Amino acid sequence: MNSSPTSSDKTDYIVLGMGCFWGAEKRMGEVPGVITVESGYAGGDQKNAGYYDVLGLEKEIRYGKSDLRNHAEVVKVTFDPQKTDLETVLIKFWESHDPTQGDRQGNDIGTNYRSAIYTHSDAQTALAKKTEAIYQKALNKAGFGKITTEIAPLRNYITAEEYHQDYLKKNPNGYCGLGGTGVKYPVSTPDSANAMPEKSPVTKRLEGTDLNNERQLVVFEAEDCAFCKKFKAEILSTWQSEVPIVTTLNPNAPEGWSLEKALFATPTIVLFEQGKEVSRYTGYNGDKERFWKWLGFRLLTPDQRRIAFEQGTEYAFTGSHLDEKRPGTFVDPITGAALFRSDTKFESGSGWPSFFNPVEGAITEHKDTSHGMTRIEVRSASSGIHLGHVFNDGPPPTHKRYCINGNVLKFVPDEQTEQ
Repeated sequence: MNSSPTSSDKTDYIVLGMGCFWGAEKRMGEVPGVITVESGYAGGDQKNAGYYDVLGLEKEIRYGKSDLRNHAEVVKVTFDPQKTDLETVLIKFWESHDPTQGDRQGNDIGTNYRSAIYTHSDAQTALAKKTEAIYQKALNKAGFGKITTEIAPLRNYITAEEYHQDYLKKNPNGYCGLGGTGVKYPVSTPDSANAMPEKSPVTKRLEGTDLNNERQLVVFEAEDCAFCKKFKAEILSTWQSEVPIVTTLNPNAPEGWSLEKALFATPTIVLFEQGKEVSRYTGYNGDKERFWKWLGFRLLTPDQRRIAFEQGTEYAFTGSHLDEKRPGTFVDPITGAALFRSDTKFESGSGWPSFFNPVEGAITEHKDTSHGMTRIEVRSASSGIHLGHVFNDGPPPTHKRYCINGNVLKFVPDEQTEQ
C-alpha cells in the first residue's frame, strides 16, 4: 500500500533506514516522545512495491539485470515535538546501527539494507548533515571509517505489509538488534555550553590480553535486550563450565582478536580459540539444551559426542573413571554441573561406572524402548546429554544402579585439606 507521510502542528516525522526494519522499529520506538514507528520501503524508483518486489529487484541489480534504484527497508518515525526533538531521534538513529557499512547491516547485504535518512524539509536535511558530521568525528576517534548514510529528500514511501509491523512484538522469539558501533553520540554539557567534549564515550572494547587465549567465550549483548537477560538468568547465573565466559556491550572482537564476520543480533555467544572465532551461537529463546549441544560439539571428542548426543554406549571396561576411588565429584563435561559424588560409587562388575544415588536434581529419567528393550534412560538435567541407564539391582539404601558411560563424566577431586 502506497502511503504519503504527512506532518501536523502537533506531530512531525522522519524516515530512517538502519538495515532490517524489524530491529529498527524496536529501537526507534524506545525514544520517549516517539508516537508511532511504521515499517516501510523508500528511496527507490518504483512507486509501488512490496517485500518480495524489493528482494526480487535486489537480485536483478546484483546480477546486472537492472539499473533501477531499489528501495531501502525503512521506518517512519512519528514524534511529538513538544516531548522530543528531531536531534534526539537522530542521535538514537546514529547509535543504533553501524552507518559505515555501505549496502549492508551485519549479515544482511544489499542496497535495500543501506543506512539512510529521508527528509521532508530543508531544515531536516541540514540537521541530518550536522549530526552526521558530529558523529563522524566520534567514529574517527574510535577507529571507524567514513559514514555511508544516504541523506536525501523522501520519495516513493510505501508502507510495509501488515505482518512486518510490530514484528518483534508479535514474534517474541525474534532477535534483538545490536547496539550499533558502541560509539556514543557526543553531547554538550552545561559547563561547556554548546561546545562538544574532547572525547566521545565508547562502550569499552574487551582486551584480548585479559582473556583466555586458548579458549574463551564472549557474550555480545545489547542494552534493553530481553533475550540477553533471559540468557543471563538461565545460563550465566549458574555457570560452572570450565570454559571462561565474559559479557560485553561492544559489538567488536576483543582487542587483538578477530571475528569471522560481523554480528547482527543479540545475544551472540562467540567461542574464540587462539584469539580467533571458531563458532558462534546467535540468539537465545530459552532452549538451554540447544545451547549446550552447540558448546558440546566444540568441547567433546567424537566418541563423547556419539554418547552424549546420539545415545551411544561405550564398550564395557573401556570407559574412563571405572577405577576412580578418590573423594570428589563426577560432573557434566559441558556445563560442569555436579552429577554424582564418589561416595555413592560402587563396584557393580558391569564394566561401567555405577552409582546408587545421583546429586539431588542433577539428572532426569526418560523411558527408552530402543533395541527391543524397555529401560529408563538417564540424562544430565543441566545439558540434556545422554549419560546411561538406571536399573533396580543396586545396593541399599536406594537399591538403584545408575549405569553411566564414564567417557561423558568429568571427575573433580575434592580439594586436599591443608595440614
